[in-house]
Amino acid sequence: MVSLPNKQGYYGSFGGRFAPETLMAVLAQLEKQYSAIKKDKTFKKEFEYYLKEYAGRPTNLYLAKRLSTHLKTLKVYLKREDLLHTGAHKINNTLGQILVARRMGKTRIIAETGAGQHGVATATAAALFGLKCVVYMGLADVKRQSLNVFRMKLMGAEVIPVESGSKTLKDAMNEAVRDWVTNVADTFYIIGSVAGFHPYPAMVRDFQSVIGVEARRQFLAKEKRLPDYLLACVGGGSNAMGLFHAFYADPVKMIGVEAAGHGVHSHEHSATLTKGSIGVLHGSKSKLLQDSDGQVQVAHSIAAGLDYPGVGPEHAFYQESRRAQYVTVTDKEAIEGLKLLSRLEGIIPALETSHAIAYLQKLARRVKKTSTVIVCLSGRGDKDMNQISQFI
Repeated sequence: MVSLPNKQGYYGSFGGRFAPETLMAVLAQLEKQYSAIKKDKTFKKEFEYYLKEYAGRPTNLYLAKRLSTHLKTLKVYLKREDLLHTGAHKINNTLGQILVARRMGKTRIIAETGAGQHGVATATAAALFGLKCVVYMGLADVKRQSLNVFRMKLMGAEVIPVESGSKTLKDAMNEAVRDWVTNVADTFYIIGSVAGFHPYPAMVRDFQSVIGVEARRQFLAKEKRLPDYLLACVGGGSNAMGLFHAFYADPVKMIGVEAAGHGVHSHEHSATLTKGSIGVLHGSKSKLLQDSDGQVQVAHSIAAGLDYPGVGPEHAFYQESRRAQYVTVTDKEAIEGLKLLSRLEGIIPALETSHAIAYLQKLARRVKKTSTVIVCLSGRGDKDMNQISQFI
């Protein structure tokens, strides 16, 4: 049976709605609206229309033959979310949420972004429907993702650099929440991952679950059976949950790859599920990186989209219930993963996705016989070229 939140938004002991009083009414309204929308055939038809005609779904499930030969014991299929409009899986969720925002009569959209792909996708959807858009982005990410900043501004979004804290995704989300508290009447907050206050983790998962639904159908058509493994990078965790959800009840092993940064034994990593502890961050109970006093620690990853000290509550539930395994890959290993896929398949993955590609080599050494694996290729690497040029 698929894991679903109860009425309070909990996945087992994780999740919930820990929000300022100002937001409780709007979150309750959103939950009510979304519950109705999920049953609305007109909404479903409209969402599917934009996914197909605008975003470019379905995406291909590509057999990476040269990569598979190189790995020897793994037959690798890539779910090509990098082929979507805007270059990543984020557009699935932003199109879904902006349709919800329109149903609720909201005229102003806000978002947080790390790698910039969610910001670009939000700016894209806002431009499509003629809505005002403000994107909060940590100053460190503004600098390392300058191309995506330009893309957002070109589409009419206002990008606000956040200079507090670590100047990364966590701090951008803090500022977006502060904005929302002040402007709840006309503003809709499009959260980019399966994190945050209920019902966001479930809503984002549902909109991203198209990844796994398609991949399952495509794999069965190609192989006449289910895959042995699913593999995806995990920061907040939307691309991974998008892939995993459709396979929850199947005998398929799921592996989420976290960012080990400079190593999980250093203080410079983003391995929340591997090294974190239970706490509350951005409105939900999950695993996070925190010190003995409960203060949130600074995360690190070469991939801006994984540079987050928390994780979606459903991933914490998957880990606790042992439905999925969570592993780590360092910055250095991720760069090697990027080079590997680029040179063997002519596909340049985003640094986030490169963590999953890098882990394939570890998985190949682990399996005893030839196995099949679907990797969620969550985004393309154009945005990372300036950053990567320093290491290659």
